Amino acid sequence: MGKRDNRVAYMNPIAMARWRGPTQSAGPTIQDYLNRPRPTWEEVKKQLENKKKGSKALAEFEEKMNESWKKELEKSREKLLSGSESSTKKREKKKKKKKKSCQLSSSSSSADSSSSSSDSENEEKKPGKKRKKKKNLSHKSSECSMSAPESESKESVKKKKKSKVEIRKEKCIRSLSKKRKKTYPEDKPSSPESSSESDHEEEVQAKKKRKCEEKEKAMEKVKKKKKQHKKHSKKKKKKSGSSHKSG
Repeated sequence: MGKRDNRVAYMNPIAMARWRGPTQSAGPTIQDYLNRPRPTWEEVKKQLENKKKGSKALAEFEEKMNESWKKELEKSREKLLSGSESSTKKREKKKKKKKKSCQLSSSSSSADSSSSSSDSENEEKKPGKKRKKKKNLSHKSSECSMSAPESESKESVKKKKKSKVEIRKEKCIRSLSKKRKKTYPEDKPSSPESSSESDHEEEVQAKKKRKCEEKEKAMEKVKKKKKQHKKHSKKKKKKSGSSHKSG
């Protein structure tokens, strides 16, 4: 069987267009656009006036709206101003109250300080008065002693001498008791003062012993910790050596 002939004859498009003839235009042509009806100058003026009138109406409407908005803004401003004024008044009142309270506290503190100063002055005056009284009494006693017989003066001199001798004896006894304590600490004290001193020394020695014991305990703990650390490090070294050998 033979092949079908699929060939198509070549048609020249230019020749085909010439053969068809001029085409009929569906829409307006350029000449129609140029020959369109146009308005006169008077009609244009009327249109412009009508546009201006419309803009005037818009301007009037906008002015009315602006006036209403202005009124509302003024009202809101008045409200805000009144609120701010009330807040400022409240703040001023609070400040005034604080100032009054501070003034009252300062006045009370000044009154307290003045009263304390007056009390201190009175207290200072009182010892001065007491001293004056003592001086007066001493003057009176001196006058009485001058008027008294010489026997009383001799007795007072003897008493003073005796008192000096007694003071020296007490000092000697105290020094001897201290020396005995140093040499013979087991001996009992001879007087109550020496016993109190010995008690104090015993307390001091006990405290020292406690401190020494505490230090020794702390040192022992530190030594134990060091030993444990050394043992642990040795064990680690042994384990690492055994692992290397096995590897």
